[in-house]
Amino acid sequence: MSLSPTLSIVLPAKNEADGLRRTLPGIRERWPEAEILVVDDGSTDATAEVARQYGATVLSSPYSMGNGAAIKRGARAATGDVLVFMDADGQHDAALIPRLLARLDEGYDMVVGARGWDGQASVGRGLANGFYNRLATLMTSHPVRDLTSGFRAVRAAKFKEFLHLLPNGFSYPTTITMAFFRSGYAVTYEPVPVAQRLGRSHIRPLRDGLRFLLIIFKIATLFSPVKLFAPTAGVFALLGLANYIYTYLHGGRFTNMSVLLLSAAVIVFLIGLISEQITALTYRKDG
Repeated sequence: MSLSPTLSIVLPAKNEADGLRRTLPGIRERWPEAEILVVDDGSTDATAEVARQYGATVLSSPYSMGNGAAIKRGARAATGDVLVFMDADGQHDAALIPRLLARLDEGYDMVVGARGWDGQASVGRGLANGFYNRLATLMTSHPVRDLTSGFRAVRAAKFKEFLHLLPNGFSYPTTITMAFFRSGYAVTYEPVPVAQRLGRSHIRPLRDGLRFLLIIFKIATLFSPVKLFAPTAGVFALLGLANYIYTYLHGGRFTNMSVLLLSAAVIVFLIGLISEQITALTYRKDG
């Protein structure tokens, strides 16, 4: 593939000196003219020094701000028309980048490197990611093969439209994928092998478990809030109706609990409608 100077490769890195020693040589060999940005997220090892040794531009943070924050900082600094995001821990092979770029040439706006089951960090992570994929597929009516992959190629102008939506934590892939679907941008998935990472993962199951659980609600609210709020309102309405029937048959009464449940159904549904309107305004492009 002929090299274009409009390619920027962004690698968020936190204490990934060993991973960069494995990743950067392959990138530099295959893409000698590409802009390589290593975003040093408050590392305490030689991450920045190693990145500079291989000719990468280093953007350093004085303290750790999160993976998503590193992605946003790298995207803002990138000058290429196409952005490629890769993990700095040695899992992603630069030889796979042409496969992603080839799919962009087919007319897609974002191509995600989709991991197989053997590319998951653990059984628990694999099950969780599988659940997220199925939920996102249900919400968007588009097949989602890997919602949380950090290996992707995307058209820079479209990616930068959503920088204000991206969180500073690890759920940026979820957010950007759902934002593209919501805005009608074409997304596809390219199966890629993933190597064993070097060093320890920065994700902690106990610390990040609740955070990843919230991804479920983020998936719904980013795409269509009413799909989350309407069923919830329906549950409250059914409970209120069932409680009313029971109390009426056994005591001829319409109780406060029935009123509370039915009122909750109405309130939740109205919140869903308002959220839907806010979401529509969020994705609106002026001009």
